[in-house]
Amino acid sequence: MQSDSSARFSYSDKISISYGRPLVQFDPAAEARLLWKIDLFIVPTVSLLYLFCFIDRANIGSLAWRGISNWKTMTTTPVSQVFYVSYIIFEIPSNMACKWIGPGWFIPALSLSFGLVSVATAFVHNIHQVCGVRFVLGIFEAGMMPGIAYYLSRWYRKGELAFRLSLYIVMAPLAGAFGGLLASAILKLPNFGGLHEWRMIFAIEGIITCGLSVISFFTLTDRPATAIWLTQEEKDLATARVKSERIGATEVLDQLDVPKTLRGIFGPVTLVTSFIFLLNNITVQGLAFFAPTIVRTIYPKNSVISQQLHTVPPYVIGGFFTVLFPFLSWKYNRRLIFFIISAPLMKGGYKMFLASNDPNVRYGATFIIASGAFSFGALCNAHVAANVVSDTAKSSAIGTNVMFGNIGGLISTWSFLPFDSPIYHIGNGLNLATSSTMLLWSIALLIWMGVDNKKKG
Repeated sequence: MQSDSSARFSYSDKISISYGRPLVQFDPAAEARLLWKIDLFIVPTVSLLYLFCFIDRANIGSLAWRGISNWKTMTTTPVSQVFYVSYIIFEIPSNMACKWIGPGWFIPALSLSFGLVSVATAFVHNIHQVCGVRFVLGIFEAGMMPGIAYYLSRWYRKGELAFRLSLYIVMAPLAGAFGGLLASAILKLPNFGGLHEWRMIFAIEGIITCGLSVISFFTLTDRPATAIWLTQEEKDLATARVKSERIGATEVLDQLDVPKTLRGIFGPVTLVTSFIFLLNNITVQGLAFFAPTIVRTIYPKNSVISQQLHTVPPYVIGGFFTVLFPFLSWKYNRRLIFFIISAPLMKGGYKMFLASNDPNVRYGATFIIASGAFSFGALCNAHVAANVVSDTAKSSAIGTNVMFGNIGGLISTWSFLPFDSPIYHIGNGLNLATSSTMLLWSIALLIWMGVDNKKKG
């Protein structure tokens, strides 16, 4: 098992046997202290950056909430679509640039850039300007999810990675909750620097993002060897732990290499997992649109702020399961089994949508869907990262997975069409079909990996 192309490569679902067993045994107490230190210095920073990445992306919905003329149509057509076009195109190039420049500089720079774009959005006056800033926002946000996943893979072993990924990916559903609370608080202000209503939301949230980005320039470090907050012994241990899972590798961070990049992109596990993530993201992004619609149906006479607050609970439940399933994945050394558990939850929720027109039943269904849908971000990224060897292949595999996921996000913009409201049979039927397909592909991937590993001995 000397390279990504090795004929003896074994695919990993049971994390403890990935690439064979480590040749070096480490002091458990020293490892525990090191993990706690890494968790404390790295995870909170990247989690906050990703939280505001998602808030800056989703705050376009504030315009629809405020009843801006024709904005509901804009949100479901060009505004959302132009964002996803740039987001998809720059996904893999951005993650390769992250490896080349170094995530300690690249991730804060991306965050600062999309924070400035959010501030600029406060000053738009027509649909053309909105589409322009959303396209630029997609360029800068494209590298955040895969970039952070790749960055964490430099610090954690494969068995530890999914849970750590969940600690920042959970910020996506929590952004739906926290973003609604923050927007509600901002709207209580009479003005901000001459800006009013939705313009205040973009400006204030963008300024917060920029402030966090500047701080992160000083707190994030590229890799263990350059971390000033680790002792030399801890640096050596952190590097040795990651290297111990790469049997035959002479270095943890290799040089960019085209063949390895292509192996990361076109590996069978990468492609199938990425397709599952594509299907999942149709649901995740569609739910962000559909949940407010359900709330408005149940509470049509409530204020805008009250309606926003009622969208919070499903995201809180989704956030809980975003962390729970990857945590269990870490403890039980399995990933695909949680793919197989999550998909039926999504199916059950969409069956409720299609079977009932009762707004309260449909609101309850959003909780069930969120509990199954949001954990796939961490599980899919961890799965593709665990099934390549080199650092270069890992970077391209994660970028591919997130790119496919955002193709699903683009598809979701056509899922809930105005003429199908308020029941949305087409959108809910599509999501029932995607969750069913996810279940079938997850089972097939688990079986194929087991059979292929047996053939390789």
